[in-house]
Amino acid sequence: MTKLLEGRVAIVTGAGRGIGRAHALELASHGAAVVVNDFGVSLAGQRDSAAETPAESVVAEIEAAGGRAVVNTADVADFEQAAAMVQQAIDTYGGLDILVNNAGFVRDRMLVNTSEEEWDAVIRVHLKGHFAPLRHAGAYWRAEAKEGRQRAARVINTSSGAGLQGSVGQATYSAAKAGIAGLTLVAAQEMGRYGVTVNAIAPVAKTRMTEGAFDTSAMALPEDNSPIVAWLASEEAGDVTGRVIEIEGGRITVENGWAHGPSNDLGRRWGAAEVGPALRDLLAAAPTPEPVYGA
Repeated sequence: MTKLLEGRVAIVTGAGRGIGRAHALELASHGAAVVVNDFGVSLAGQRDSAAETPAESVVAEIEAAGGRAVVNTADVADFEQAAAMVQQAIDTYGGLDILVNNAGFVRDRMLVNTSEEEWDAVIRVHLKGHFAPLRHAGAYWRAEAKEGRQRAARVINTSSGAGLQGSVGQATYSAAKAGIAGLTLVAAQEMGRYGVTVNAIAPVAKTRMTEGAFDTSAMALPEDNSPIVAWLASEEAGDVTGRVIEIEGGRITVENGWAHGPSNDLGRRWGAAEVGPALRDLLAAAPTPEPVYGA
């Protein structure tokens, strides 16, 4: 039986541990050749001192199971390193079909206690760390399409319930993940003409990133998210794009983002005194927002 991803080439960022590791193993089990990216740092941002890096461990695991994989240690938020990572996939395996943007970390803190350095670091790794690989992969897929070699390319980004509903104590992380959801919508529209679908998942899982921040005793496992990623990465999923899918164990939910709700067109410029009554009527007719996590 042909495997779901037989002959396809994937990059998975942040694939040394947790959800990213589970994605890399899942994609490889379905026949994909995988570039296993991991910068190899602790939650505090320190380089691992182990003889074998997390990425090397995952590659060894894939190869032991008969799959194909190669290590990449790029900083995905570095524009040139992200370009080199995409080129590594092309040079090693002859092309690129799948990009799973997963790398990230947290610096959880209440908004008024968040430092500029913490804000910049989280936004950089999550949001720019999605943009840079996507930008370079997208340029490759556009060039391929223009040369008559359009690929059934797939991008799976990683948002979060924190970015969709908000999460107390995670203002920076929530802002970054909301940005990723917005980036997903735009990229899906811009890149569809080149045969590229762009979706995002909002995974829930017990990982080293969530441990210590929440009670993780009842949380799903990292690998529970990966079958959905594998299907979205397949040629079969070519009609699904611009979607954000939340995954929690055995439950998958298609998220509904911002949409135009009740409106009132006065036909002229509003006076300040008129706004209150009109806006209160519209708010009464609108759906009640879902509560922020931790509220």
